[in-house]
Amino acid sequence: MIQQVTQFTDSELETIAQIWLQSNLDAHDFISATHWQDNYDFVKKAFADALIYIYSVDDQPVGFIGMLDDYIAGIFVLKDYRAHGIGKQLLQKVQAEHEKLTLNVYQKNTAAIAFYLKNGFTLVSEQLDSDTNEIENTMEWHR
Repeated sequence: MIQQVTQFTDSELETIAQIWLQSNLDAHDFISATHWQDNYDFVKKAFADALIYIYSVDDQPVGFIGMLDDYIAGIFVLKDYRAHGIGKQLLQKVQAEHEKLTLNVYQKNTAAIAFYLKNGFTLVSEQLDSDTNEIENTMEWHR
């Protein structure tokens, strides 16, 4: 079940932040774990400015998509729940509500790039992420 969350309890915020951290550690083994751990508190605070849709199984959050206007800040799904269509359902939810979507994805995250290409996104540019020294691709989707 997908649900929009506008106000988090401390417990919900911690759960979502843990999903963010674990998903990044799993998907970005080419980036030091300390990068994600060092940004943990910053990201928890940033959730207040984002539109968050949570996917839950048996009332337990297992994934979410974070939006800043038309920008997808990320889709994060716990490892045990990946490849079950959860990311696609979260993406379809925001595609139904937007005319255009933009996101950045690390070039080495080939699984994510393939996922976005399969779901109608196109590569529009690439740039260096100075925080990680990794190349990021900017991708866009238009209705």
